[in-house]
Amino acid sequence: MDITLWQWAALAAASALVGFSKTAVSGANTVSLAVFAAVLPARESTGVLLPILIAGDLIAVLVYRRHAHWPTLLRLFPAVAVGVVAGAVFMLWADDDAVRTSIGAILLLMAGVTLWRRRAPAGAGPVAGSGAGAPAPPDPPEADAGPGGGRFKARSYGVLGGFTTMVANAGGPVMSLYLLSAGFQKLGFLGTSAWFFLIVNTSKVPFSVGLGLIDGRSLLLDAALVLFVVPGAWLGRACVDRINQRLFERLVIAATVLGGLQLLLR
Repeated sequence: MDITLWQWAALAAASALVGFSKTAVSGANTVSLAVFAAVLPARESTGVLLPILIAGDLIAVLVYRRHAHWPTLLRLFPAVAVGVVAGAVFMLWADDDAVRTSIGAILLLMAGVTLWRRRAPAGAGPVAGSGAGAPAPPDPPEADAGPGGGRFKARSYGVLGGFTTMVANAGGPVMSLYLLSAGFQKLGFLGTSAWFFLIVNTSKVPFSVGLGLIDGRSLLLDAALVLFVVPGAWLGRACVDRINQRLFERLVIAATVLGGLQLLLR
């Protein structure tokens, strides 16, 4: 990989943003995805970015491990597995243009659906007990939904999340929109998504190796870039307590729209 100094700086900044997104504004790493796809070939960039995402997931789990809502995770995982397998099959024949167009369209669709669902003001303010050592927040309104719309929505988002995370490491915005629509507050959101992506991203490694997306060259680049994840995660943890719930949700949705537009318009 022939990388210029400016390209290296862009990749380093994108790696730091991964750490920030994992501990503060989940979904912001769609910008990192866009940077990696711009500097490196889009298909190969997914293999380089995956170990960096896993490093960020490990840090996020260490910080927010007490705030995960496991019933939601267990409901999502079967559908996510279906999506990951579908994404691996898609990657066998898809070129860079097909990957960018498909993921960009899905992200914008999910953002539109979420904005439509949330058109009535929610009036959410700062989250109580926002410190990392505080007790886990109450279950979200749809956490224990029955066999109706709640489960259907979980399966739909799960399949889409698995597909997008396998194809372009873009499952973050899809799952962010699901957790927001399910009523998760800030810490429950971060804790649940931390465990979710640590498990899912780790499970993607064999698929990525088999598809040739992870190899010795990509891991060598990862070994250098992963150092920038730590300061980004520290900055995110320092900022998260100062972000109220409504601003948090707006930042997540804005990052989703930005990532979707970048993929479609590139």
